[in-house]
Amino acid sequence: MSKPFFIGVDGGATSCHARIRDMDGSLLGEGESGPANIHSNFRLAMESIRLACEAALRSAGLDEQNLRHSHAGLGLAGAGIKQACDRFLLEKLPFASMVLETDAYVAWLGAHRGGDGAIVILGTGSCGLAMINGRRIGVAGWGSEVSDEAGGQRMGREALRRALWAFDGRAEKTALSKAILDRFGRDPAKIVRFASRATPALYAELAPLVLQYASAQDPLAVALVKETAEAAVTIINRLVDVGSPAISLVGGLAEPLIPWLPPRIRDLITEPQSDPLDGGILMARRALFRPDSMQLRAG
Repeated sequence: MSKPFFIGVDGGATSCHARIRDMDGSLLGEGESGPANIHSNFRLAMESIRLACEAALRSAGLDEQNLRHSHAGLGLAGAGIKQACDRFLLEKLPFASMVLETDAYVAWLGAHRGGDGAIVILGTGSCGLAMINGRRIGVAGWGSEVSDEAGGQRMGREALRRALWAFDGRAEKTALSKAILDRFGRDPAKIVRFASRATPALYAELAPLVLQYASAQDPLAVALVKETAEAAVTIINRLVDVGSPAISLVGGLAEPLIPWLPPRIRDLITEPQSDPLDGGILMARRALFRPDSMQLRAG
């Protein structure tokens, strides 16, 4: 009988990552693919999950048949929406067993190893999650249409909006607004066409540009980063209010935003013990064994 493998999957609005470990917890391989939000684009998410897992298997020197011996813990954006979860669980996936949760949950599980604490995801989108005495408290994370104020999607979209204000003469022209307009050939119609098809991931591609100009004290960039940081603070404040003893930040914007947070907030932040991928693996192991049997080796 083949020994089992464990796969952790962390799927967000921009990318999907997979990691495979063996029974002893040794790292075997990792893979990456595209967006994996099962609510906003189900079919794309399914394809991204498949591609990330296949890439992890190749990295480990394993073939796809090994998925039949793999127990998967999947943390996916959009998994907080019941319809999306129900649809996902109807899919015939090749794993020996599978556990589905939100990307926030596996981030928490990785960061605090199942102990009381909270996480804030600052990536393409944004949300917070606290687990205290077995109680789950979610904050924000309602999707790009009505939420995600502390994410790269919102930062990029607002950068475009305000570049158009500058073009109209309704706002001060800055180096950032000029750079954005130049990117679109100084043609507002091209920005409109872009916005008509832009996904959260495409908007978020502008976030590094905003951060770059903010470091040079461009007024528009500084305003956008400050607004994003303030939105993150509102999430963190709520997690403190509900009694979170420790708060960790995860996601691509987490590190760049830390200097923009007030000192009292920075003092609350703790380093995550491990990442969402190992959170997914731990979740898969917990589903198969006793919780106290979990051991992972640093990869």
